[in-house]
Amino acid sequence: MKKSHIAMLLIFLLAIPATLYFGLRLTGRAYYLTSTMVIVEILIPFLLAFEDRKPQARELVVLAVLSALAVAARVAIPIPSFKAIFAVIMLSGIAFGPESGFLVGAVSAFASNFFYGQGAYTPWQMFAYGAGGMLAGFLFAKGRLPKKPLVMAVFGFLATLFFVGPLLDTCSVFLMLPVITPQTAWPLYVSGFPVNLSQAVCTALTMLLFGRPLLEKLDRVKLQYGMMEDDDGV
Repeated sequence: MKKSHIAMLLIFLLAIPATLYFGLRLTGRAYYLTSTMVIVEILIPFLLAFEDRKPQARELVVLAVLSALAVAARVAIPIPSFKAIFAVIMLSGIAFGPESGFLVGAVSAFASNFFYGQGAYTPWQMFAYGAGGMLAGFLFAKGRLPKKPLVMAVFGFLATLFFVGPLLDTCSVFLMLPVITPQTAWPLYVSGFPVNLSQAVCTALTMLLFGRPLLEKLDRVKLQYGMMEDDDGV
């Protein structure tokens, strides 16, 4: 396993949860500090992925464009809980690897909240959105899953409904409940299921209809500029 993948798993399992827990102890606008810490932590495996070279400006520009596209996919669709942002994030991970998927997810969550409003939930959204991109990058790397529209659509549906969505619901559990027990937590997860289901349907439809065209364009960019050529990630 690559050093960047080991670092990313450690950050996903240990560093970011510790940061989120630390953020719960703070008051005021501390979520800006927590969000910044999450971005810095996610940058570590991304930079490690380049190993002996520095990231090229064009590689960063592509990821910035994908982040902007993900923001637009959340902001431009006027239907509540029916946003294509998860599809764009997951496609970024599929195209460029788990490190890039994680980074695009976290940055797009932070940036899009300037339209919806920042809050204590922002770092949790960055964590959950980034986790979706990371998972896609891992599962589709080296042909573990075929990059076919139907396969990507099914993955997007299941990952949103049973992985990203519950991570976001966990934010509600920690922010809304004074005492957390299974009896108090499960109603929040149940109430979040319809929202997660709607998001999962949007993600699946977006990946089914637009997944292949977007991946083909990103593959051409990789070939033209020699970017992130390792199938196992960046």
